[in-house]
Amino acid sequence: MKGLLFFFLKILKFFRKIGFQFSGKGENDIHTERVVSGRAWEEFCDNLKLAGASLIYSGAPRDAFNQAEGLRYLTRLTRGGLEAFVEYSDPAFPVLRRMAHETVKLGADNPDNYYLNAQISGKYSYRLTGKRNSVHYLGFFTQNGNYGTTGGLSPCGILEHQDMKLEKDGSFEIILSKTPEGKNWLKVEDNTTMVMVRQTFFDRFSETPAEVSIENLDGRSSPDPITPAMIDEGLRTASIFTAGASLMFARWAAGFRKHPNQLPLFDAQTSNAAGGDPNITYYHSYWKLSDNESLVIEVMPPDCDSWNFQLNNYWMESLDYRYFTICINKASARYEADGSVRVIVAHTDPGLPNWINTCGHSEGTMLWRWYRIREGANPVEPKCRVTSNLNLSGPQ
Repeated sequence: MKGLLFFFLKILKFFRKIGFQFSGKGENDIHTERVVSGRAWEEFCDNLKLAGASLIYSGAPRDAFNQAEGLRYLTRLTRGGLEAFVEYSDPAFPVLRRMAHETVKLGADNPDNYYLNAQISGKYSYRLTGKRNSVHYLGFFTQNGNYGTTGGLSPCGILEHQDMKLEKDGSFEIILSKTPEGKNWLKVEDNTTMVMVRQTFFDRFSETPAEVSIENLDGRSSPDPITPAMIDEGLRTASIFTAGASLMFARWAAGFRKHPNQLPLFDAQTSNAAGGDPNITYYHSYWKLSDNESLVIEVMPPDCDSWNFQLNNYWMESLDYRYFTICINKASARYEADGSVRVIVAHTDPGLPNWINTCGHSEGTMLWRWYRIREGANPVEPKCRVTSNLNLSGPQ
């Protein structure tokens, strides 16, 4: 379905270009006409309707509770898309903002992460400045493409904190350009569209995220006036982001249903194309439990920088980590005597360590991550079993 959507958009773009040629009008003239006539808004609304297909995608739960969450999910994606592609869309004057956070979620957003994104362009060079502070992990990534045009993201440049040169006070400067420049360099290419700052906490409540700001190096101090083209293209991209992202992750969730209550290795190429970190090994899946059942996950963690597990709703939104324990990581887990870990997903507190709260859900998606596995170590697939709540037992 997503493939058909983007095929349709390519055909539409082709005929739009042909229309420009036959009309004798320039592209800016067409954008102006579309904005003045209201066609830009009508097409935005029409494209948003396509996102509703994700709610009835094969395998999606059709009960009122999950459909209500699905509708809220689409409003969140719409809000995030409008902020990214309309409000903060100018790559000549980029703004770092949290696109995924406590109330805008997609693609199994990580509760241990603090995400910052900015729209950029390969036409410019940029400077990132900031201060490291105490967050456990800090990484900078440039991405090519986006969900709203190509249907996905692909990695471009990577710069992690252990490879950065910091000043004595923890401050830093990073140059984003096509050729190496400065103490810290992050690669940009012709089709680069985004810079992402990914910060990972061991303890979100005690660590301080890095301070980061971005500026265009062409010398401008304020953005140019808005244009009809910016609004027309921004609305179109925002609506296709909402439709494209929701349909892509609906397809993922449908695929996860083939291995319920298990955590098999997820394809790295697919993950990278969706903006995943190539240094993380992902285990995506689907879970479903009746009222008297629990999911027990057991594993001996490999030697790695960190790990975490999280529970999501069916739409691949992390459950509400502001109020409930829906995730666990290397620092927060309680371990068995042999160094292994046992995580229990259950509707009510079993009185055992490492309980993950289902928050009133009976099914959804889930994800286990190994971060930056050390040289010589290998990823390990967590073992899963469903058991009656009465039979929960084992080392505590």
